[in-house]
Amino acid sequence: MAVSVLIVEDDKNIAELLQLYLEKEGYAVTIANDGGKGVEKFRAIKPDLVLLDLMLPVMDGWGVCRVIRAESQVPIIMLTAKGETLDKVTGLKAGADDYITKPFEMKEVLARIEAVLRRSVGAVEKKANRLVFDKLMIDMDAFELTVDGKKVDAPPKEMELLFHLASSPNRVYTRNQLLDEVWGFDYFGDSRTVDVHIKRLREKLEGISNQWGLKTVWGVGYKFEVTNS
Repeated sequence: MAVSVLIVEDDKNIAELLQLYLEKEGYAVTIANDGGKGVEKFRAIKPDLVLLDLMLPVMDGWGVCRVIRAESQVPIIMLTAKGETLDKVTGLKAGADDYITKPFEMKEVLARIEAVLRRSVGAVEKKANRLVFDKLMIDMDAFELTVDGKKVDAPPKEMELLFHLASSPNRVYTRNQLLDEVWGFDYFGDSRTVDVHIKRLREKLEGISNQWGLKTVWGVGYKFEVTNS
C-alpha cells in the first residue's frame, strides 16, 4: 500500500507541484487548501505524513499542528518562508518533526520525507503498546494505567478496552465490534458487558481532562473522543 501524504497548502501552484512529484515517487497524495479542510481531511484519511504550510486561511499551520498532535503522532513537516527562524522554532515546539524553507527543491523535500518516515517507523514500533494523552498514560507492556500522575488499578479487560478505543481517537465502535475485537469472536456474553466496563472506566477517568473522554454515541456505541481544548 502506498504511503499517504496530506499536503495542507493554500498556494495551489505549490500544492500541485508537490503532488506531481510525490505521486511520481509512488506516494498517495491528498491536498487541502486551508487549515480547517486540513484538519477534516486528516481525520478522514489518517495519512502517514503531513506537509503543512504555516500561513493558512481559516486556521494557521500552528493551530493545525496542535490539533493533529492532540490526536496522533503522525510525522509533520512544516513549510516555512525563508528566514523566519521564529516560525520554525514555534512550529517545532507545536509538535512538528521537521521544516522545509521556501523556496525549496523537490530533492530536498523527498529526502526530508524519507528521513522523517524512517525515524517515525521506529518510534511507532517502540510506542505501539503505550499511549499518552493529557494526564493519561495507558501502558500495555506493564499493564499500568496512570491517571493525573497516579497509578490506577484496572483489570486487564478494562485496560484492553480503553487501549483499543484510545488507539483510534474519535472512531465510533459498536458494542458488537468491541466484543469481537476486545473479548474475541468466541465470547458468548451480551453487549451489556461492554456497558459495564465503560461505566467502570468512566468512574476512574471522568473529569480528569477536557482534552479527551469516553463518549457514548447514542444508538451506535462508544468512542474515545479527543478535542481541541
